[in-house]
Amino acid sequence: MKNSLIEVAANEKNPKWENIIRRKQPLYVRNNEMRSEFGRDYTRVIHSLAYRRMKHKTQVFFSPQNDHICTRIEHVTHVESISYTIANYLGLNVELTKAIATAHDIGHSPFGHQGEKFLSKLSQRDIGERFWHEKNGLEMVDKIELLEDPNGNKQNMNLTYSVRDGIISHCGEIDENKVKPREECISLDEYVRPNQFAPYTWEACVVKIADKISYLGRDISDAITLGILDSDRKELNGILHPDNDRIINNTNIINDFIFDLCNHSNPEDGLCFSDEMFQLMNQLKRFNYEKIYLSEKLVKSTHYFELILTTIYDVLKKSFADREGARKICPELLTDFEQWLVDYWDGERPETNQNEVFIHRKDEKSYIQAILYYIAGMTDNYATNMYYKIIQY
Repeated sequence: MKNSLIEVAANEKNPKWENIIRRKQPLYVRNNEMRSEFGRDYTRVIHSLAYRRMKHKTQVFFSPQNDHICTRIEHVTHVESISYTIANYLGLNVELTKAIATAHDIGHSPFGHQGEKFLSKLSQRDIGERFWHEKNGLEMVDKIELLEDPNGNKQNMNLTYSVRDGIISHCGEIDENKVKPREECISLDEYVRPNQFAPYTWEACVVKIADKISYLGRDISDAITLGILDSDRKELNGILHPDNDRIINNTNIINDFIFDLCNHSNPEDGLCFSDEMFQLMNQLKRFNYEKIYLSEKLVKSTHYFELILTTIYDVLKKSFADREGARKICPELLTDFEQWLVDYWDGERPETNQNEVFIHRKDEKSYIQAILYYIAGMTDNYATNMYYKIIQY
């Protein structure tokens, strides 16, 4: 119901408040600062390079010739919009949901979840660690993305604990019809798999659910646009509207989920849907997997994605022991990678760099981890273009 969660919102009355706004180190102070802690986080995210690159990363459909198919950055905008509607109605902190939603997918690799799967395969093979975008997102904002302070020094993003927690806790692959925040302010290094812990704030719980609402609705809309669901629309209508011929579109799907969630959530039960709507969500998820995500057209494209990413990875991995040999294969790729390394490695760095050093040039595991970070940050376009530079004479 309206304002049903206002008593547990992230504000100064919340007993978790000091943890919610805690940063690893204090931000620089301005005499004329007008933003809240979460407002500062939001602007730090949208000014990052990783955020900008999401406009050229696949959400579900690799469709570079179609300007109307959802990209990763559009998905982020949709999640922010849905989060705002829910949080505003329930009385939660909309600035916090905005910051979390805007940053939640900042760790995604090129080519969507398929790209993530192939990077994880390489990571597990060579360094024994799983790659997953929620964890990579946290490491992106903690270690990789750099911003200049007022004095021109490069520093890590240094976001609040609640936004960092929202990033690594946002996994939308939830099967339970109840999401409530955890009480413990744990070290986020304790995460070893997606969805391991509940988020720390109600606002992060909202983003977690909004992520699922967003992708279920928009993926159907895009699949219809691309003709993937032409022969399945009658079955889809039977799932969504068994008693009428209501139009199937993003507006109706998303609105129904939001309305139901807002009218069934409370501090005792958590964020939850009615049993009927939760059952519908699960049916819709199964339909999407069978008819969209596992469709022949999408499965065919995964071979192409794997070829691109493994080819780039192999060249960069070769550069650890044979730098000149790798350079002969693709000088542009090596030059770009080595320029990127300068900001993070234990060699000579610019005096203005005040960020953490986490890459050790003579340690192969550290070097491979750097390669995975670098590839994960690529756009679809950059990865594709670099692949053709590698194979062309």
